[in-house]
Amino acid sequence: MSIAVRSARTTWTDSLAAGHGVIEVGTEGIDRLDVTWASRIEDPQGRTSPEELCAAAHSSCFAMALGLKLAETGVTPSVLEVDATVTLEEVDGVPTISSSVIEAKGRIEGMNRTGFALVVSEAAELCPVSRLFAGADVTVNATLIEERAQM
Repeated sequence: MSIAVRSARTTWTDSLAAGHGVIEVGTEGIDRLDVTWASRIEDPQGRTSPEELCAAAHSSCFAMALGLKLAETGVTPSVLEVDATVTLEEVDGVPTISSSVIEAKGRIEGMNRTGFALVVSEAAELCPVSRLFAGADVTVNATLIEERAQM
């Protein structure tokens, strides 16, 4: 049974090198997104790429999984910052998304580095987008953000 089903449509015109696409999603507030081959491999100039969208999906999914796992331990983060960097490279002559690196930082009162590392590893196993990237090299680095001393 499905938990959720979402969709997007890309309309593409012309060849790969000279072409242009427009991505449309059903979510209100997300405008049409321009995409080109050049936006994947050169300066995006305000356009997106599949890799950027994959990074957005991975960082948001991981943040949700981490929030869930932290709640299960009885703690609530004051902030989680999750960055994802997705890499497209040539593998055996074919462009391939080869890796996604997650940098997870959290400000969580009452949690030490060891406890955070454990919860992060559980979140990595839970995140559906991490499992989608199972053929890629998915790396997760986690850091607790220390509270600054009050003056």
